[in-house]
Amino acid sequence: MATTPAGTARVPYASRSTQLAEFFAPQRTPSTALPPPEPFLRNLTLGVLEVFAGVREVDQLARWLTEDAYRKLVTRANLAARARSARGAAARRPVHTIMSVHESSPADGIIEAVVVVRGPARTRALAVRIEGMDGRWRATSLALL
Repeated sequence: MATTPAGTARVPYASRSTQLAEFFAPQRTPSTALPPPEPFLRNLTLGVLEVFAGVREVDQLARWLTEDAYRKLVTRANLAARARSARGAAARRPVHTIMSVHESSPADGIIEAVVVVRGPARTRALAVRIEGMDGRWRATSLALL
């Protein structure tokens, strides 16, 4: 019968697998270890608007989004594609100008922002929540207003 050396204890399998899952799960990153959020917010906003216009694939934004935000964006992009198809309109590259970016930080490593964008027909706003994960910003929530 094997015994454990003095001072060491066996870790139950369930506990060890929980520790491994936590180790490999997305890790929060503090704001000091992240790049400035404004360029990320600007690029993400333009990318989201291009997805809705049908000139960019949602997959190209996958690395910038959490799984939940990605699924919601796919659903919304599919609805926009159906609406374009019903109207018989072709996908055209949108011309948008970012007017302003407003940021607030409710906690360390979290930014809630509104990006105001002027397009040819109207001015819109994209509300975004980004969180620092694994040393980079990722969007956890998007809402096009």
